[in-house]
Amino acid sequence: MDARQHDDGRRPGTGVQTEQVVLVDPAGNAIGSHDKHTVHGADTPLHLGFSCYIFDDRDRLLVTRRSLHKRTFGGVWTNSVCGHPAPGETLRAAVMRRVRRELGLAIGLPRLVLADFSYYASMLSIAENELCPVLVAHALGSRPHLDPDEVADLQWEPWTRFASQVASGERIVSPWCREQVEALAGLGDSPDRWPNASPGLLPAAVRW
Repeated sequence: MDARQHDDGRRPGTGVQTEQVVLVDPAGNAIGSHDKHTVHGADTPLHLGFSCYIFDDRDRLLVTRRSLHKRTFGGVWTNSVCGHPAPGETLRAAVMRRVRRELGLAIGLPRLVLADFSYYASMLSIAENELCPVLVAHALGSRPHLDPDEVADLQWEPWTRFASQVASGERIVSPWCREQVEALAGLGDSPDRWPNASPGLLPAAVRW
C-alpha cells in the first residue's frame, strides 16, 4: 500500500475521520483509497471523480467559480460541480451529496452522459488525475446557497452561448470543463436531448 493511503479513513496521528477517494488502476479497477484532503500533489495517483452539469428549465447552465481556497485550480471557472464518490458510495448519490454541500441546491436524479471521460491537468505543481464520468441534472429551484470554502461565485449561462465561447477560447474555464464541453457539444444543442450513456461503460470501480 502507498504510504499516503489510510484505508480506515483517519488522518495519521489525529484519529479524526476524513473523506476518502477511490484509487484506481488504468483499467478502472479499485486498488485502495486515499485521504481526499491530501490526495492531490505533484504526483497525484489516478482516482475516481465526477463532473455534473446542472441546468434550469431554460437550458441555462449553472457555471461556478472555484474558491480561492481550493488546492487545485482555485479561482478558475468551471462546470456546476465536481467531486469524488466515496468508497462504496454510488455515483448518483455522490453527485447529489456534493451538490447539496457546495451549492445548497436540490436537483433531480442525475443522468449519465459521458461514461468514460478521463483527464490529467496540473496547475502550480498540483495535479488532477481522474477517471471522471460526466452527468447532467436539472435544478429544482434557482437559489443556490454557496459553501464559500468550495465555490466563490456562480452564473447561469445559456448552454449554446457558453459552449460556443468555450470552443472559441473567449471563455476561460478549467481544463476538464473545456474538454467536457467539447464532448457534450457533440451530443447536440439541447441538453434535454442528450442520450444517456450506458452505465456498463463506467470504470469497474464505479457503483452506479
